[in-house]
Amino acid sequence: MLLASGKARSRASLIEVIEERFGRDARFHTCSAQGMSAADLISFLEARGKLCTVGEGMLPDRDKICSHE
Repeated sequence: MLLASGKARSRASLIEVIEERFGRDARFHTCSAQGMSAADLISFLEARGKLCTVGEGMLPDRDKICSHE
């Protein structure tokens, strides 16, 4: 969603958009973790350097996005 929009979002705004699109009870998974809430997912991606801070918002670091399925 962030890549498609090209627009940096604050953590709170990103959680809100994710929950609006997928619902508050949605759970997310990556190649190495599962069962995460929107807030957990953002924390996970931040901790691995996959989201970078731009001004007061966040954008994905294109160089750190996994390309496997």
